[in-house]
Amino acid sequence: MPELIKNTLYIMTPGSSVHLESDAVRVFHPDKGPKRLPLLRIDHVVAFGGVNLTDDFLHRCAADQRSVTWLSGNGRFRARVIGPQGGNPLLRVAQHDTLRDPARRAAVARAFVAGKLQNTRQVLLRAAADARSTRQQALRATASAIADDLTTLPDTDNINVILGIEGQAAKRYVATWRHLLVDHAQVTAPTHRISRPPTDPVNAALSFGYGMLRVAVHGALEHVGLDPYIGYLHGIRPGKPALALDLMEEMRHLLVDRLVFTAFNRRQLTPQHFDHHPGGAHELNDDGRRAYLTLWSETRARPWPHRQLDRDIPAAVLPLIQARLLARHLRGDTPHYSPWSPA
Repeated sequence: MPELIKNTLYIMTPGSSVHLESDAVRVFHPDKGPKRLPLLRIDHVVAFGGVNLTDDFLHRCAADQRSVTWLSGNGRFRARVIGPQGGNPLLRVAQHDTLRDPARRAAVARAFVAGKLQNTRQVLLRAAADARSTRQQALRATASAIADDLTTLPDTDNINVILGIEGQAAKRYVATWRHLLVDHAQVTAPTHRISRPPTDPVNAALSFGYGMLRVAVHGALEHVGLDPYIGYLHGIRPGKPALALDLMEEMRHLLVDRLVFTAFNRRQLTPQHFDHHPGGAHELNDDGRRAYLTLWSETRARPWPHRQLDRDIPAAVLPLIQARLLARHLRGDTPHYSPWSPA
């Protein structure tokens, strides 16, 4: 469905200003001159620190339901602007009703975790196919253990137990990071996921990537009329887009983690792409963000198999497809929600 494939406009350079010119956006920087792009092909705008967006441009984006998101240098969410809430309010009523029904909530939460675990296995097995000896054995052993975790999911309607299964699988996965990085990668694999703030290049790159994915998933949920702040696995968390975090789970590993580890292994990301701040925090510098966003654009363009649709779908469209499938389930049009996995 090529009509759904649009682009995200990333504006990174401090001192840039963003203006509306008829049906186009003009980005200007004193040292680089103007750049003009048609609005028709842009679905999201992401601005980093030091970027000025004019009122006319923001008003047009709001009128078109085009989201504008501000992120910090390491991809952490700062603010978001979107136009009037659209969609069918009956869908949001159904979303709330499902949250209040323990069995239905657990079923949706299990689906999100099942998708995450299945795609975690895919990352490990794909890496194992290119590995040798001890490294290959460790990756395959962890994939097998996570497969066992998957078998325990259907046996519980308890959200805390579901979260425990997800947490156990996550610990197994993080323990394999040293095997996902090859010997000639110029970074060392951390032993823990650290995000507040990230204290090493790998965690910093993952945090940045999750920020990019959150923009896409949040926008997809709003597009179909769901409330991104009413989730099932993450429940209701003040100030947190719980449903966006839920839906991200099934996409994190294949769309972000795989990109990050591959980039380090191919030296497309190196320690020179990161700033190390006093106190230990790491974040991508300007060159690093440019390198990452180039890789992210390539990742978004890659087609992946989609079993429910029985055809390949570009990664850029996956959040919208899954948001629509979730909405169909919450409305009662389908008996269950099926998470995305290419295998």
